[in-house]
Amino acid sequence: MLKFLKSRRYAYGLRISNKATVAEKALILAIFILMKKSLLLTCFFIILVCYQSFSQVVMNFNHVALAVKDLDKSAEFYQRVLELDEIVNRTENPERRWFSLGEGKELHLILDREVTVLDNMGVHMAVTTPDFDNFLENVRSSGTDYFDWSGKPETVSVRADGIRQIYIKDPDGYWIEINSVAVE
Repeated sequence: MLKFLKSRRYAYGLRISNKATVAEKALILAIFILMKKSLLLTCFFIILVCYQSFSQVVMNFNHVALAVKDLDKSAEFYQRVLELDEIVNRTENPERRWFSLGEGKELHLILDREVTVLDNMGVHMAVTTPDFDNFLENVRSSGTDYFDWSGKPETVSVRADGIRQIYIKDPDGYWIEINSVAVE
């Protein structure tokens, strides 16, 4: 494509600036071809420009950040109850602590002594464990209260797809769903 555009730089008496992008050059040429040549060829160039210009943006989940009133208390909770491993805080800010959620995903705790968390179970983060029963026993032995989706204490929900789940709160009141892995 670029070779074609360079060879047609002066095509049809038109000089195209070297600063123009490939897409801009193709669009300009397509317009002039429409004026000089067939409609079919012009359509080809317009489709080509659209294809090159509108590529899809790829995004992946990276981390969730929570503002917490007591950084050490929250960090201890996530290590003890959720058994998360602390990882290097690449910001080197002492008012932040980072934890691995597995598979390159992270939890960032950020100190904010004035934070107010709304009590809304519908706003939560969820983690999956392959050993739900062992995790549930750890939650019980840690003295952490847990609930089902309706808010009933000490109860495990079972979704229509068979996934078991519980909800717990961290020290600041953030809801966390823990669920089992789907059996295939």
